[in-house]
This record gives sequence, C-alpha cells and structure tokens, in this order.
Amino acid sequence: MVEFSLDLNEEQRDLRDWVHGFASEVVRPAAAEWDAREETPWPIIQEAAKVGLYGFEFLATCWADPTGLSLPIASEELFWGDAGIGLSIFGTSLAVAAIYGTGTPDQLVEWVPQCFGDVDSPTVAAFCSSEPEAGSDVGAMRTRARYDEATDEWVLRGQKAYATNGGIAGVHVVIASVEPELGSRGQAAFVVPPGTAGLSATRKLRKLGLRASHTADVFLDDVRVPGRCLLGGKEALDERLARARSGQRASGQAAMRTFELSRPTVGAQALGVARAAYEYALDYAKERVQFDRPIITNQAVAFALADMKMEIDAARLLVWRASWMGRNNRPFTAGEGSMSKLKAGEVAVSVTEKAVQLLGGAGFLRDHPVERWYRDAKIYTIFEGTSEIQRLVISRAISGMQIR
Repeated sequence: MVEFSLDLNEEQRDLRDWVHGFASEVVRPAAAEWDAREETPWPIIQEAAKVGLYGFEFLATCWADPTGLSLPIASEELFWGDAGIGLSIFGTSLAVAAIYGTGTPDQLVEWVPQCFGDVDSPTVAAFCSSEPEAGSDVGAMRTRARYDEATDEWVLRGQKAYATNGGIAGVHVVIASVEPELGSRGQAAFVVPPGTAGLSATRKLRKLGLRASHTADVFLDDVRVPGRCLLGGKEALDERLARARSGQRASGQAAMRTFELSRPTVGAQALGVARAAYEYALDYAKERVQFDRPIITNQAVAFALADMKMEIDAARLLVWRASWMGRNNRPFTAGEGSMSKLKAGEVAVSVTEKAVQLLGGAGFLRDHPVERWYRDAKIYTIFEGTSEIQRLVISRAISGMQIR
C-alpha cells in the first residue's frame, strides 16, 4: 500500500532551493530598478538562460515530474523574487503550453525552440487570445482566419489586447475564429513565425503592476502564414468543425485548453507574491517597536499574520492538487483548476494588502517592496480568467447547469 505523504522528494527540494537561490541573488536585488524602468529585463532573461532556468529543457524536466509539482514549485520561488521579472522569464511558457496542448509532435519540434532562442540571443514568445471586445467572452472573438487553398496559407486579420510579450516576441501564437457562427467551437490556434509581415504592436502598455513584463496590443493586417502553422493541422480542425456543426459535444477549444494547462501554475505565481509579502511583514512586525515592545506582540498584528500564513498554505494545497490532477489526466469535475487560480489570486491580493497595512505609513513608500507586491498582486484576480469567470467555471462544474 502506497504511503500518503506531502513531503517533497529530493529532486523537488533541490529544484526549490535552486530557483529560490536565483530569485534571491539575481531577481530580487534588481526588482525595484526594472519596475521603475518599466522595461523588459533582457540581461536577467539571459542570465536565466545561462543557468538553465529559461528554455524548453527546463519546462520539459518540470513536466516529467509525475506528481506535477515541479513547475508550481519553481513558479512560486521565482515570483517570490519578483512577479514582473518572473513573468518576463516565464511568460513564454503560455505560448509553449498552447503549442504543446494543441500542436502535433512535428510542430512542437519546429516552433518551441524558436520561442526561447538560445543562450547568446534569447527570445520570448507571446500567446494572443484576449481582444478589446472579447476578454471573458471568448466566444465574441473577432479575429478571423481564412484559408487560401491556392497557396496553402492562412490569412489572419484582427486585433489582440493585453498580450504578454506582444510585438517583441519572435513567435506569436494567435487564437482566431475560423467559423464565427460556431462561437468558441469555431476557433483555432495559429503560429505566426518570427518576422511575418502584417503583424505589428503598439507601444508597451503602462500598467499598475508587473511593470517589468512587456504587455501590448497586437494588430494582424492580412497576416499570411503557411498551412503548417495551424496548430493540430487542417485535417483535425475540419473534423472538429464538422462535429461542432452537427451539434456533437466538443472536448474544448484552443484558448480554454491552454488556460486549463496553465491555471494552477498561475496560482503558484500568485502564491510567490503573497509569500514574499507575508515574510516581509512578519520580519517587520518582529523588529518594529511601538510602546516599548515589538508590534507582533499585539494580538491584532499577530492574528493578521496567522491568517496570512493560513490562507497561503490553504491556497498552495489547492494549487498542488490541481497540478497533480492535470499532470495525471484527472478530469477537473469540480473546476479544480479554476479553484486553485481563484483562491491563490484572491489570497495574493488580501495578503499584500494586509502587509501594507501592517507596515503603516512605511508600507505606502517605495522604500519597502510591499507596495510593489500589492500592485503586482491585483492582476491575479484578472488575467487568465477573472475571479468571476473562475466562479462561473466552478459553479457550472458542480451544478451541471449553464449558469450565466
């Protein structure tokens, strides 16, 4: 009989300590500078590539862990260092997840290495799904893909919003509608190779948080890509569209499959931010003296820190469960992936807010990093599905009904 244990194995502990060391020694010391500059931290991305933290080999090694815990463990530690820099390093993995989740083995071999570049010249990739009129409402997507049979090319036209690495990426993975009348079931994912004509981006968007991570709107003006750039291939797409037209139940659509793969990992990122704020506030409360005693000796402060720790640990268990389920092909019958991202995102917001409050006036100053963590945390209740959308997914899963 297999013994139940929540202990990490030796490889997982080594991974945790290695990534934490990089986050502590390289990422955190540079965090305030790159947040203020609001620029992509290319030197740190290159440093991550040099040590083996940025590249497909790293993701493949994490995915090989049968427990599914390696990637969330690494994500929590890296984002403990800084979320903006962390997303600059791990943002490429969302495009890779789309290629992995939808593409053929040949497409995986062709496109994934181009997402990362090499140690001497690292590149990033972008996953483009959201639109100005189609954020949470994925079925309202207006970007169109038309097949030109004469040239065996797909022609993409439309606009994407809030794309991480949009415009600066080599490889862009774009979700587009092939048959709009089918809604989300009529969509497909396409690779736009580096240097493809017709793809352009606006200036980098100025954000509340994650300022070191590049975000931009992406415009597709009759972008032509070879037929092989349709992830999964045309035969598979034609079969899926035929099933959708006949009213048969679909297994999912391109954007949602990518989000399902990534939500527990995004939850782990939020945990890293929350844990950073909790640990900083705990140390501050032990050292800050008011009325001749450390403020942690006050119940109000101590209880707040106890709640912060409890919520972080509870969220981590949800993330680990969903990560294990996803890795071992267990169905999310109760929306477990959404549960993990929802809980972790909301914990990150509440914990960082409490950290600012516990520091008082000092927490409002940039002299302390809690104000940055507070700004960074908010996005985790918004991107890759808002908290409201996560609750919708969970409620539909547990009720079996079309909640609106």
